[in-house]
Amino acid sequence: MNSAAYLRRLGLPHLLDAPATAENLRALHVAQVERVSYEALNIWLGRPTTVDPLESAERIIGGRGGYCYHLNGAFSALATALGYDVTRHVGGVQTRDVEPGITANHLVLTARGLPSDDNPGGEWLVDLGLGDALHEPLPLVAGTYEQGPFTYGLRPSEVAPGGWRFEHDPAGSFIGMDFGQEPTDMSAFTDMHQHLTTSPTSGFVRVAVVQRRDAYGVDSLRGLRLSRIGHGADSVTLSTERDYYAALADIFLLPLDDVSAEEKEKLWRRLHDAHEAWLAGEPA
Repeated sequence: MNSAAYLRRLGLPHLLDAPATAENLRALHVAQVERVSYEALNIWLGRPTTVDPLESAERIIGGRGGYCYHLNGAFSALATALGYDVTRHVGGVQTRDVEPGITANHLVLTARGLPSDDNPGGEWLVDLGLGDALHEPLPLVAGTYEQGPFTYGLRPSEVAPGGWRFEHDPAGSFIGMDFGQEPTDMSAFTDMHQHLTTSPTSGFVRVAVVQRRDAYGVDSLRGLRLSRIGHGADSVTLSTERDYYAALADIFLLPLDDVSAEEKEKLWRRLHDAHEAWLAGEPA
């Protein structure tokens, strides 16, 4: 783990030798969700990835993002290297029209030993891999929480004994997420990662998704449809290759310096064809 390079990517080089505190954990969490986008473009670029946290960290250091296994995996390695007591858990994100369950389609983190004025117990839900959800950690205490324009709920899970249930804001892209209390290692996600990155039924394979959270809302790019959700919602279709890559660079901080001009042109054609198929009501 190149902690110094990772912290430079987050704009927090001064935290390399800082104590592990709730305040510093919050700073790390906020910096990552604001500077490292939730994205699965490597699937559309034909670049296989693994769930190895160090591989994910190197990709983040190099200017890219990832989805939950990458973002939470890399962050857990960074936080551990910085002295935080972080645990990985198997979770399950519930989309609409799907029953809740611990499906391993999500990696969840918790941190402990970090008391604060609003959380004397010192246990936290740390999740940088939910795309349009958390901006900062939540106290691992049942209740209702507001972050920017969004309201979240946290309560005991009904499908994971001893675990927790996160309820997303109604404006979010999913309903909720459950996770068990047992620690896990990254091997628990290998099979689901393979499914999510290759199966025609995977949402990541069907739609190229990019999201970035800030204190006031979330920007979301699904295919060629760019949306802003905060106090209200706005959306626009990106109709040219130039507009698409400008949005990635300017809004999502993804200049794609690791992608060649030929790869970018090929990716644009795939995205454009998928968008046209969607307009025509055909499978992407």
